[in-house]
This record gives sequence, C-alpha cells and structure tokens, in this order.
Amino acid sequence: MIKRFSELGINTQLEHSLDELQFSKPTDIQKKTIPLILNAKKDIVALAKTGTGKTAAFGLPLLQLINIDSINLQAVILAPTRELGQQIYTNLISYAPNNSSISIASICGGTPIKPQIERLQEKTHMVVATPGRLVDLINRKAINLKNVDFLVLDEADEMVTSLKEDLDPIVTEIPKTKRTFLFTATMSGAIKQLVQNYLTKHPTHIEVDMATTGHKGIDHEYIVVEPIEKLDVLLHFLSTKEGERGVIFCKTKAAVNKLAKNLAINKFSSGSLHGSLTQGIRDRVMRQFREGQINILVATDLASRGIDVKEITYVINYHLPDTYDAYVHRSGRTARAGAKGLSLTILQKEEEIDIADFENELGIVFHKSKKADAQSIEENNSLLWAKKIFKTKPNREVSDSFKGKIKTIFHHLTKEELIEKVLANHLEQSNKETPLRKKKK
Repeated sequence: MIKRFSELGINTQLEHSLDELQFSKPTDIQKKTIPLILNAKKDIVALAKTGTGKTAAFGLPLLQLINIDSINLQAVILAPTRELGQQIYTNLISYAPNNSSISIASICGGTPIKPQIERLQEKTHMVVATPGRLVDLINRKAINLKNVDFLVLDEADEMVTSLKEDLDPIVTEIPKTKRTFLFTATMSGAIKQLVQNYLTKHPTHIEVDMATTGHKGIDHEYIVVEPIEKLDVLLHFLSTKEGERGVIFCKTKAAVNKLAKNLAINKFSSGSLHGSLTQGIRDRVMRQFREGQINILVATDLASRGIDVKEITYVINYHLPDTYDAYVHRSGRTARAGAKGLSLTILQKEEEIDIADFENELGIVFHKSKKADAQSIEENNSLLWAKKIFKTKPNREVSDSFKGKIKTIFHHLTKEELIEKVLANHLEQSNKETPLRKKKK
C-alpha cells in the first residue's frame, strides 16, 4: 500500500513541502495520476468527483517537471471560474518548496488585465487561467504559448461552453507536441467530443471509484417542509450549528440576495456570492469566509467550485439543484481532506419524489430527517429576536425627557418581570403575524 508521495516519484523537496502542509498520504486519483504524468508520454483523461485531490494530482508532478533554468512558459492550467483558478494558484504556491525558483501566475477574468500583462513580461513558468481571459491575452499578443509542454483542463465539465468557444485559439498557439490532462467529474457527450477533438487518439483513461469517491464522509439528508415554514426551519437548523461554517446554495441570484438579507436581519454571520457581484466584492467575501470572519456563505452554483475550505461542516441545498452534477459539486464543499460533513436538502412535498432519482444516478442514500416541531421553531425565533435586541445599538437621538417617561412606566418592574412581559408581548405579536403556524395546545 502506497503511504508516501515519494513512492509515486515525487522528489524530496516537494514531499517536504507536503509534510509542512500535513498532507498525510496520497488519494486514489493522486496514486493513479502522478506516476503517469511523471513517467509516461500520453495525454490523460481523469474521471473523478470533487474533493478527491485533483489539484495535487496534476500540480505536484508539473512542479517537478518544470525546467527552472528556462525562461519559457511551460504549463497552462485552465479553470472554469476565477474562484477555482485562484484556489489552484494558491495550492500550487503552497506545494512549491520554499526555495523554489518556479514562477507561477494567475491570469483569470474578473480583474483588470493590465497588471496581468505586466506580470507576464516577467519570467513565468506556469499560468492558471480562465479560458476567456487567456484568449484575450493571446489576442493582445501579451502571452507566448509557443513553448508550452503541458495543458491542463480542470473541471472540464463545468466549462464546456467556454471551451467550445475559446479552446481553438488557445490550442492553435500551443505546440502539437504538448501533453493534455483533462479532469472531469462527468463524462458527458460534450466532454467526449472535447477529448476526441483536442487530445491524442489514444489517451490514458483514469477513473477512481465513482460510486463512492466524492461522497465519502458526507451524510446526505433531506427535510420536507411547507413553503411558509422553509425559512423558519432553516434558521432553526443554523442555530444548532452556531460557530460552524457552512454553505447554503440557492438557484438564483435573487434568492441568494433575499436569503442573505434574512440571515443578516437575524444576526447570522454570513455573506453572499453570485455572478452579478463585482469581482472585488466576491474576492472580499471569499477571503472573509476562508479566514473565518463569516461562518455562512449563501451562494449560487458559482461557488460550488473553488471553495476548498477544510472546516466546512455542512452544505444546505435551499433549492434542489437542476442537475445531478450540481448536487455532487455542491455537497463536495463539505467533508474535505478526510473530514465528515452533512449535505442537507430542504424540500417541498412535491419535490420529494425526485430524491430517488438522485440516489439512483449518484449511487448514494438520502436519509429523511424530521423537521423541528412548532414549539422548537417558535422558541428559536424568539431566541433570534432576543439576540437582535441584544445586538441593537442604542438610539442616541432619543431625548432624555422621552426616555425618562419610558423608564417611569417600567421602573417598578424587576428585570425578570420586564423580560416576562416583553417576551409575552413578542410571542403575541408573532402569533398574529404568522396565523398559519400551529400553536402548541
């Protein structure tokens, strides 16, 4: 049994960097891919689900194969989103030995192009790019791909559309002698066409255990709710996970904004992420999430790639995704690096029938979880109300005379009596505002 990266051919310097990162032993995709990239000469098609360690599978051998004595660009890595591109770039930098002379650049879209053009005028051995931005740089004659030896298409199934439009001008600039490594979580007809069009006739195919890999360590659960109680059930769940980090996925940008607003109103430490936000805002939110400044990320499927945070303990599908692949990539945000995690889907009654299709297609089992009862929901909402009051800043514009009149009304009450009266008033108002909620008799 392979226990060390050195057994795969990784050199001492790289392995020392991995030891510092506390990388224990290679994953299945790394065991199968690394020796082939280091020693074989063929193109590779690797089928593996998210969370399996694909970045290290291609990143480590490429770092070892780079000729640091050359000033030429030797490897191009394409990613579907800037978030994933930045994550790959960060990982490559962390893998490289401390005294490494390997020069790596991130040239992804969503940020000003001028600094990237200036960066490429310096020695660069590897670039991580989004397809559209790389084509833009090619058209501006700002990048030279004439000496590239390796082309990596990471998460190819997530950028099929952009690759159809942009791969031709990229491949045209790269020597035919280059080796191509394509990584994908699904093998759709579009991916098969990409392989046929852009890889050698007989590439080496790698597949890890697709029935389980990418789902290991994840508990898949669902709750059935009425539409009117969906938010309350979510808030109750989040209250049980206080201090933990999670991602909530919605189908649309509008839904993300609405839910994020509700979380903010209820004083949850959260941020939102979707394609209409500026890149600067997206970067700031992601940085806050990675650094633990916020605990909850509300996002569209844009965020199902590029979030490699080990401490994410749960993922919530506030809306059931449209595709099986989307569910895989969403749930794969949790249970990273061998940890355990929960993927919880909140459904309406008419959607429950779809669960069997997800189970059959993905080879996983969903467990039906019982939603919180009406009393627990009501108590949780009252606790959230109390926290909002606690975190409310005093209104300095209220006159002393008016505050004096208010104090006169309450002055004879003890603190306990005041709390009881305020809470009773809150519960009375809550029941008036939500008449459909069943009261405990």
